[in-house]
Amino acid sequence: MKTISLGQSDNQVSVMGLGCMGMSEFYGDRDERESIATIHRALDLGMNFLDTADMYGIGENEKLVGRAIRDRRDRAFLCTKFAVMRDPQTKGMLGVSGRPEYVRSACDASLQRLGVETIDLYYQHRVDPQVPIEETVGAMAELVRDGKVRHLGLSEANADTLRRATAVHPIAALQSEYSLFSRDVEGDILKTCKELGITFVAYSPLGRGFLSGQIKSIDDLAPDDYRRMAPRFQGENFQKNLELVKKIEELAAKKGCSASQLALAWVLAQDQGKDSHILALVGTKRRKYLDENAQALQIVLTEADLDQIEAVMPKGIAAGPRYPEMAMRFVQS
Repeated sequence: MKTISLGQSDNQVSVMGLGCMGMSEFYGDRDERESIATIHRALDLGMNFLDTADMYGIGENEKLVGRAIRDRRDRAFLCTKFAVMRDPQTKGMLGVSGRPEYVRSACDASLQRLGVETIDLYYQHRVDPQVPIEETVGAMAELVRDGKVRHLGLSEANADTLRRATAVHPIAALQSEYSLFSRDVEGDILKTCKELGITFVAYSPLGRGFLSGQIKSIDDLAPDDYRRMAPRFQGENFQKNLELVKKIEELAAKKGCSASQLALAWVLAQDQGKDSHILALVGTKRRKYLDENAQALQIVLTEADLDQIEAVMPKGIAAGPRYPEMAMRFVQS
């Protein structure tokens, strides 16, 4: 497993991380035994970067991850997030909070659910538009001083927010969506991360599974699957995006790999060399897909390969926004 430095620290993290969200919610059926086996398999592969959040399963995902790493804490680089508040009864979103007092209480609750003394990387999941980022990061920095958190991160923050946050305390990582379907971060955001020495964590590098080529019809998704409400999976958007995926499958076949592997290799190819700062976060709950994804690290894309991919998947070609309108309000650009 290849590794990179987290931010400007000496901590080495795997260039591919495991997103654990779907193990508890959003993506159909759940199997705790297989989920835990998948986390263990990731660690055995050297994939030490494990990602969860307090809103995934409304705390249940943190508990699951905590159980999985209980006897192997030293092998895991543990990341979780706060800020998105949900109603435990309806499971609906109540809003976003970056209030200092909320930061502290959320961290204590996450530590308890995870069963650990320290969180390796603590993110603000979404920036609170009502609270200056300086106040939120100031409270997060207190958690570092108290030994509850080692490194700080933000998610879906723009370049200006990153600069303001970094002026208060070093930001080790920014997690935002990045894939052949979602390239909004290209430009100022990726450039600012590189300039400030911030690791960029690309979540949904497979377009929420669309780029895997496994989804051919909306009926391939479980009735309670979140993606049924996602704009890119609806109506004409679905059909247009499916045609794009077919083109990626054709290129992957010529390369001798799967569509998933090609899409992951593309994300990682956007920043190579000794100072690489991009980490791909693969969200899977099954070992067979984890193994397939990990093999993407063996794929080398030439300039000709990248040109061919760009020709069929230029920036902005995906049909539909990546979130419903309400959720997009909390995504900075």
